[in-house]
Amino acid sequence: MTTKNLVLVSGANGHLGNNLVRLLIRKGFQVRASVRNINRSDSLKGLNCEVVQADIEDKAAFKNALQGVETFYAVGAAFKLWAKDPQKEIYEVNMQGTRNTIEAAAEAGVKKIVYVSSIAALNYSYTPTKESNGYSPDRRDAYYNSKNDGEKLAFKLAEELNIELVSVMPGAMIGAEAALPLNVSYDILKLILNKQIPVDTGIALNWVDVKDVAEGCYLAAMKGKSGERYILANEKCMRITDTTKIAQKLYPELNLRIPMSVPKFALYGIAGLMQLSAKLKGKPPIITTKDIAMFSGLQQDFDISKARTELGFNPKSSEQAVTEALAYLMEHKILL
Repeated sequence: MTTKNLVLVSGANGHLGNNLVRLLIRKGFQVRASVRNINRSDSLKGLNCEVVQADIEDKAAFKNALQGVETFYAVGAAFKLWAKDPQKEIYEVNMQGTRNTIEAAAEAGVKKIVYVSSIAALNYSYTPTKESNGYSPDRRDAYYNSKNDGEKLAFKLAEELNIELVSVMPGAMIGAEAALPLNVSYDILKLILNKQIPVDTGIALNWVDVKDVAEGCYLAAMKGKSGERYILANEKCMRITDTTKIAQKLYPELNLRIPMSVPKFALYGIAGLMQLSAKLKGKPPIITTKDIAMFSGLQQDFDISKARTELGFNPKSSEQAVTEALAYLMEHKILL
């Protein structure tokens, strides 16, 4: 039997999960927050929520965590673009996690799932990109593949198990409450402030404030139509170089330099060296040759009219999101 106003947020110690938990508490919900490792829940300390341990690879744990829950915000996932074994560490984790959590939700009697997908699950062949464009035909990246295939699986399972499911697709989330390790998107701002992006990669990101995405998740639960997908991003993307210009203007004392332009073949060479160094050190490279191939020059511009109209989603501009996120990092020096 579900309890009115009891919600579960998975991945609650992550960037979006943590901000979503805080939002739902403010809105008067009874919040249960699940984390993969209970010893890594410092970001939830002091919050009026119940913290439970549940790994998306453990269906039984999720079935227990979802008892009495009315709405399940499925945020938890492996969010990384690099791994020693991408198929196993990213793709299989996210696919199995999707199956486990949705099956567990159906068995526990959950009424509605807000499934957090990604703009990675979109076809960028036509811009501005919209939900109806379908899924990405590019199969070069394990994380992107997991978001495309994971969302398809989520809708399929929801239909088979007769459970309401709405998908939301966030852009590059930055800002607000954050803790180490920073997510992939936020870490780029950290790299900018630490002068670790020497060349213009030609990569653009669709920056969006994480608080706006959290609000979008809540609106999807309240107003979203089952079986539908909604983009939670901004209309226009911003090149990393233009993001650096904002930081340069705001913090002249840092003496930031605008990344220099180099030919694409040189970018591949630099990325190749970074990959080799990363392999030797066992750490993720700042950039890979695959990143250059997939994202250099890619325009991540979106038509968000569906989310605006049907949900009431109204994000602050990318410029404002970047300005506030940079200020947060500068204020919380421990994150730098």
